[in-house]
Amino acid sequence: MRSDTTTTKVTSWLRGRLPDAWHPDEATVTVDREEVVVVLRLPGLPADGDAPDADELDGRIQRFRSDSRAERMTIADEAERRYGRKVAWGVRAGETEELFTTLAVPVMTRLRQPERIVLETLVEAGVARSRAHALAWCVRLVGQHSGDWLEELRAAMTAVEKVRDTGPAV
Repeated sequence: MRSDTTTTKVTSWLRGRLPDAWHPDEATVTVDREEVVVVLRLPGLPADGDAPDADELDGRIQRFRSDSRAERMTIADEAERRYGRKVAWGVRAGETEELFTTLAVPVMTRLRQPERIVLETLVEAGVARSRAHALAWCVRLVGQHSGDWLEELRAAMTAVEKVRDTGPAV
């Protein structure tokens, strides 16, 4: 996650730039060092209504992806120049969320043998295709089960950033 200030700036700019038909006020924007992910409510569906069946929903998602591609790429190019990050897109309809092309960023890590054994076990058991896939799986699992703790940590980081921003200039 990036600072709240950066996320707020990017979100504000995108909401001003997105077409009204895409429900920009309902867009979810996530920012990190490399990427901005914009998830839109799938246009053409009621905000709180029931989503269509899976096949119709898949068709609507693919139609939106195809029909909006040129405009999404124009907005993404502008945002990339402005914020120095790649932009990825997705849509949400009810409980369904589908991300379009997103980055997979290599991350260097050093693991001791006990941690490597965990990854090797996941690979050997067929849970993961590789150590990298196993590590990504572990990170997702921790994220799912530690959501409240991670949100508390992010809030604390935001508070520290605000104190730094209001402190004396160095």
